[in-house]
Amino acid sequence: MDNETEATYITLDGYVEDDKYRYVYFFILFTVYILIICSNSTIVCLIWIHKNLHEPMYIFIAALLMNSVLFSTNIYPKLLNDILSDKQIISYSACLLQFFIFYSLGSSEFLLLAVMAYDRYVSICKPLQYSTIMKNSTVTVLLILTWFVSACHIAVPAILSAETKLCNFIMKGIFCNNAIYELHCVHSKVITIYGVVALIDLAILPVLFIVFTYTKILLIAYRRGREVRKKAAETCLPHLLVLITFSCLSVYDISIARVESNLSKTAHLIMTLQVILYHPLFNPLIYGLKMKEISKHLQRLCPTKII
Repeated sequence: MDNETEATYITLDGYVEDDKYRYVYFFILFTVYILIICSNSTIVCLIWIHKNLHEPMYIFIAALLMNSVLFSTNIYPKLLNDILSDKQIISYSACLLQFFIFYSLGSSEFLLLAVMAYDRYVSICKPLQYSTIMKNSTVTVLLILTWFVSACHIAVPAILSAETKLCNFIMKGIFCNNAIYELHCVHSKVITIYGVVALIDLAILPVLFIVFTYTKILLIAYRRGREVRKKAAETCLPHLLVLITFSCLSVYDISIARVESNLSKTAHLIMTLQVILYHPLFNPLIYGLKMKEISKHLQRLCPTKII
């Protein structure tokens, strides 16, 4: 990146009547951020503390929830600061860093869900081989790969964007996502093609693998009787709910840069907020309520039943 680009600041022009509703926005988003941090961290701590939760399935859940904490921390502090500021600006270098973290953590969620699907497949379809296949070393390698592969993929468009000349310095958004491509003077074919490759590698292929894996699980569970079907439903349903919601929100995010010219500013803001709000907020609820062993430990923390 040249010196001119490093000194460049981008105006975030996605807020709606920020002066009028500044403190309302701040209160709502601050509350959401605190809830995200507390709910996700609570379940991660429960998994860390209780030895009966030191199994691959729960370790992957903890990794997924920590992913949500990091994902939110990449967005919310800057967002809250911008709401209280007279000008919503960000340096282009900081914008690219936020873009990189946003998509590397987002894509790693698809990979984590794929790993979790594989874990459930081995547990239900090959129970006698489970301890041999899903060793601690295997779990560690899979976790490292999910973050490393996604980071390597997203680093390429981030680096290419850093070397691209800018002609527009106003971005129709509240944080740096794929809308940064609208700032470029020329739409790079290399970035576009690589973006399609990354989308296939980091989202489409993991989703197809998950669908294939859960189809196999359902077929085998149906043949093996009621107990196996119950186990499959208890452990697979939460993962499928998370996959469906996150996939829908990802489609939202991909669509934003394509259809933003046809949307009102208010509609664009609402769509953008959905991308950063739902899955980090609802993931701990889904796993806390639907995973039996986690919900047991949560009930002990509360004076009343949570389910």
